[in-house]
Amino acid sequence: MLKSPLSPLARRPQPFAALLEQASQIILGKDVEIRLAIACLLANGHLLIEDLPGMGKTTLAHTLARLLGLQFSRIQFTSDLLPADITGVSIFDRDKSEFRFLPGPVFAQLVLADEINRATPKTQSALLEAMEEGQVTAEGQTRNLPRPFFVIATQNPANQIGTFPLPESQLDRFLMRIELGYPDRTAERTLLAAGGQRSQLEHLDPMIKAEELPELQREVGATHAAGPLIDYVQALVEATRQSQAFQHGLSPRAGLALLAAARAWAWLDGRDMVLPDDVQAVLPSVARHRLRSAQGGGHALAEDIATLIRSVAIP
Repeated sequence: MLKSPLSPLARRPQPFAALLEQASQIILGKDVEIRLAIACLLANGHLLIEDLPGMGKTTLAHTLARLLGLQFSRIQFTSDLLPADITGVSIFDRDKSEFRFLPGPVFAQLVLADEINRATPKTQSALLEAMEEGQVTAEGQTRNLPRPFFVIATQNPANQIGTFPLPESQLDRFLMRIELGYPDRTAERTLLAAGGQRSQLEHLDPMIKAEELPELQREVGATHAAGPLIDYVQALVEATRQSQAFQHGLSPRAGLALLAAARAWAWLDGRDMVLPDDVQAVLPSVARHRLRSAQGGGHALAEDIATLIRSVAIP
C-alpha cells in the first residue's frame, strides 16, 4: 500500500482548518459535506447539492461565499427564467447613441444557481459555457468571467413537481454532487433552540482573500500522485465500465475529476501526497451523479459505490 511521506506540507492549510470550524457553526453536524464543498472549490470545480427543500443548501453557499471573501450572486431558477436573465443583455444608451452591455448575475466569483432543475433545459444550458470555459458569449461578443469562478447549484429531488432533470452533459460539468441530509438529533436540537443559523451569516468575516484562491488551487493541483495511485484511479474507472451495476462506466474526464478531488482532499489534510484513502473519500461525490444504476436508471446507489471500492485492490 502507498505510504504517506514523513514530512508534511511546508505550509499547512491552517486558514482552511479555521474556515471549516467556522462553517460548521452555521451548517451544524455536516463537517464532511462542508469539507467536500471546500475541496471541490480548491480542485477548481463546480458543486451540485441535491436534497429536499429546507436542508441548508442555500445557507451553505452563502456561508462559503462569506468566509472565502467571494463576490456572491444568486440566481433563482424558475420555469419562466430566460438565458439572458443569466448572462446579461444589451440596452441602447440614448446619450451615447450606442448599445451598452449589462452583465447578468453570472458575472460573479461565486454564483448560486438555486433550484436549477426548476428552469427549462434551454435556460439550464446557459450555464454550460460559463462553467466549462469561464466565459460568456452574448450579443456576439465573448466576455471573460471573474477569477476565481465557482458555481454552486442546488436542486430538489427529480420526483418533485415542476422539475426538469439535468441532462448528462450538464451533470458532468459538476465536479461533485453532495447531499446534506437530515441533521443528527444533537445538531437539530441546537438548531431549534437557536431559531436557525441564517442570522449569523452577516457576522461572518472573510478568512481567505479571494485573490489568494487561484494560487491555492495551483498548489492543490501540484499535490503529488504517485504512479501506483494513478493506477488505482484507473482501475476504479475501468471497474465501473465492467460492472453490471451501472448502465455505463465513467469517462476519462471523470477520472481526471476524481484525481483532482483526491488531491484537494489530501491537501486539506496537510499532506503533499495523495493516498488511496483520499480517492475513496471523494469517489461517491464525484462518481454517483455520473453513473446510472442498471436497475431503474436513476443515480448510482451508494451501496453500488461501496461495492465498487471493495472490489478494486489497493496498490
